[in-house]
Amino acid sequence: MEKGYKASITGVGSFLPEKVLTNDDLSKMLDTTDEWITKRTGISERRIVENGVAASDLAVEASLRALDDANVLPTEVDLIITSTVTPDCLFPSTSCYIQEKIGAQNAGSFDLLAACSGFVYALSVAKSFVASGAMKTVLVVGAECMSKITDYTDRSTCILFGDGAGAVVVQQGNGGREIVTTHLGSDGSQAELLTLPAGGSKLPASHETVESHSHYIKLRGKEVFKQAIINMVDVITKAAAANDMQVEDFDMVIPHQSNIRIIEAAMEKLGLPREKAYININRYGNTSSASIPIAIDEIVKGDLLKPGDTAILVAFGGGLTWGSSVIKW
Repeated sequence: MEKGYKASITGVGSFLPEKVLTNDDLSKMLDTTDEWITKRTGISERRIVENGVAASDLAVEASLRALDDANVLPTEVDLIITSTVTPDCLFPSTSCYIQEKIGAQNAGSFDLLAACSGFVYALSVAKSFVASGAMKTVLVVGAECMSKITDYTDRSTCILFGDGAGAVVVQQGNGGREIVTTHLGSDGSQAELLTLPAGGSKLPASHETVESHSHYIKLRGKEVFKQAIINMVDVITKAAAANDMQVEDFDMVIPHQSNIRIIEAAMEKLGLPREKAYININRYGNTSSASIPIAIDEIVKGDLLKPGDTAILVAFGGGLTWGSSVIKW
């Protein structure tokens, strides 16, 4: 089989729950204020799912919108890759639930876990399948119900996270937005900086793990803040060099929406104006692996980039993990 196909994003879609949780709402639940949250995070509100709604429910809506945008039938999908830290259950994969719900009976399905970097990781995998000729059409999804693993008695974390899903269709050919290069990195020696301690084989569910709130996100904010900036700057710099570009040649930086201060500090260290970064964290909070595909959908729908522009996706998350993807519009 012929090798070396181009892999391009041909369809985009996203879905956000209707329920809005504002900073003022949080101030009625714990000792905080809208001003305190906004100043430290850049977040004004976030979307929260209703009881009984799972990650696959959000993912299905985003996936159907992306497939419609790409003019692709579910039966034409060869593979579904879902990035999530809030799967419907440990197994089967959330991708299998998506596969059944959208009617993609010809698709293989699996989940990928790289925390907030997960969508960039999944996009890299999709690019490899398509570029090799092994697959023609891959559905890549980032879907999160972060509210399900957020401790709303912990002010340091509950102000950050929201729910949502985004999806893209990756296909062979020149149509769409080409995935030019990807760069991935990790550092497991710092895994404890950002973690969900219980629920796996190390700390299976017990009365003790529930009582100690070990089934909720644990974040060491200052250390994560520092590492996020260092590695986001590094991976963007490497991506530019790999494409014979300067960082200022990127028309837009599309970062994971973690914290406005992280984004601003990274842009400053890169010598780039804040205006070059796409920011929607004020409206949605940190939706983990869903944040970048949600942003891509908004950028496409808003015609914020024109043909010939070059954007870079950049993410950082638990693991620690980080990654970038250069996209030619």
